[in-house]
Amino acid sequence: MNQAPKVKSNVQHYRVPLDNAGQRIDNFLITRLKGMPKSRIYRLLRKGEVRVNKKRIDASYRLCEGDDVRLPPVFLEEKAKQIPPSKTTEALLASRILYEDENLLVINKPSGMSVHLGSTVRVGVIEALRHMYPHCPGMELAHRLDSETSGCLVIAKKKRILRELHALLREGQMKKIYWALTLGKWKDSELRVDLPLHKDYQDGGKHVVEVSDEGKSALTIFRTIQSYKREAALMEVALHTGRTHQIRVHAQYRGHPIAGDDRYGDTEFNKFVRQLGLKRMFLHARSIDFTLPSLGQRIKVEAPLDTELEAIIKVFKARCA
Repeated sequence: MNQAPKVKSNVQHYRVPLDNAGQRIDNFLITRLKGMPKSRIYRLLRKGEVRVNKKRIDASYRLCEGDDVRLPPVFLEEKAKQIPPSKTTEALLASRILYEDENLLVINKPSGMSVHLGSTVRVGVIEALRHMYPHCPGMELAHRLDSETSGCLVIAKKKRILRELHALLREGQMKKIYWALTLGKWKDSELRVDLPLHKDYQDGGKHVVEVSDEGKSALTIFRTIQSYKREAALMEVALHTGRTHQIRVHAQYRGHPIAGDDRYGDTEFNKFVRQLGLKRMFLHARSIDFTLPSLGQRIKVEAPLDTELEAIIKVFKARCA
């Protein structure tokens, strides 16, 4: 397997502008040092190799306008050379815009498309949208979805709006509902999953998430929409925290992994649903609901299921008829 080449940076000094004021230093570094595993970023902070105003700081430090951030020489994974999006990609994204105003937009992200550029990804959703909106170069993702997950993805057009959206996420004021097709029939006692999740970084920066007392708190509430005998169930999922792979790991832990999940799924169940026609993971960000405090504007958007997901539901309904 070919690995992305590594390139070494020089010492950098960054003067914090007003737009970054209030941002945590760890989040700033994750954005600034794209391609570097988060485990290494936190190691740099612990060792004091990142300094703010010549002083050591911890990961929770919030930047102030005018702060001088010193970044040490670090090795980064060199990203794949970015290319402009194809006309097909532009047309696809344009057709999947669910909501748009002067401050933000919400798209129905296609499954199989990464949200941003990576070491093997030459164009992501955010890069494509910036190309489509040259008058909005400051467009940023308000949150993320896994590559194989489809559905509601919020993009801010302005820094001020991005900060508001991040605050809503931190405070649990953004309601996100997902739909998932899972293995087996759920018991009522299994529907609330309040278990901490720990992210373990492996060689190459790939991470695996597992339930662990060492992890961060995570709460997921499942509700059965439809059970298909004991083969599978279509579930509504409410996220009360936003941990990486949270729904996938909590579903797996309960013994009901998501259909088509190659990382946390059940091999035999995945083989079964592939034979029925499902070629992707059945996890879909169905709706999003929030109010922007500065404008008093409520935004509630629902993303329709893709044709492939509708089709597999019809197959299971027919099997239960």
